[in-house]
Amino acid sequence: MSITRRGLGAAALGTGLAAAYVRRAAANNLEKAKRAGELVIATEMHFAPFDFTEGGKQVGLNAELFAEFGKEIGVKITFQDLPWPAVLPGLEASRYDLVGGPATITRARAERYRFSVPVAEATVALLKRANDSSITKPQDIAGKQLGGATATAQLAQFQAFVATLPGTTPPIREYQSFSEAYADLAAGRVAAVGNSLPNIAYVAKQRPNVFAVVQPPFGTKSYFGYIGRKDADSAPLMDALDAHIVKMRNDGRLAALQTKWFGQAFETPDTVPAPQV
Repeated sequence: MSITRRGLGAAALGTGLAAAYVRRAAANNLEKAKRAGELVIATEMHFAPFDFTEGGKQVGLNAELFAEFGKEIGVKITFQDLPWPAVLPGLEASRYDLVGGPATITRARAERYRFSVPVAEATVALLKRANDSSITKPQDIAGKQLGGATATAQLAQFQAFVATLPGTTPPIREYQSFSEAYADLAAGRVAAVGNSLPNIAYVAKQRPNVFAVVQPPFGTKSYFGYIGRKDADSAPLMDALDAHIVKMRNDGRLAALQTKWFGQAFETPDTVPAPQV
């Protein structure tokens, strides 16, 4: 009888361990991050003022927003710095659970990924050299060599705008990062760079003797959001991030971060809008 009891006890223990293993294996990404005490986020740290380095340290709106998010869910936030073209493939390969770029919410991306609620506008604008009097409005870039960053929604809108200009304009020179594009603009190798208004405004604010914003912005109004995978394991993490961004929006912390890093606050919806680009 004692042997039978021991056998039954072992079987029950085995069943319990198996159930615990299944629960662990089935843990979603938010639970896994809390268990590990760390959430790994991919970004490109050449996208000021969202993400960049200063004195060897990451700074920008993303660093501050996600520091608050880490406190909210009780984990350490670790960023991986990657070239932008490699960021989304890495997300699909599950090398990390979130992209903190952020990226413009587009129809094509929304079909493949889940976006967070917006954190800023992504309307396209032009940056020129401050002493270039030949460009006073966007249409003045016709026929000039221009620059943009590859694999960005801003590049697609920039190309569409250039296609409406009279005459022949050279193909937009594509860079792996906007830092490279701005360096070429300062050196006179391109006449203007197209990027989102928040990024352009920040760069011009930081170096007013070198760069200037070309008014008005152009293209379809769009927004920046963070990106996760469209699967059940990712849903709790994205839900928690959405709730956190809305909380920061409602208590004024998001507007304060926008003003600090962009020089102005943007009205952003508390749900993901239907993409217009």
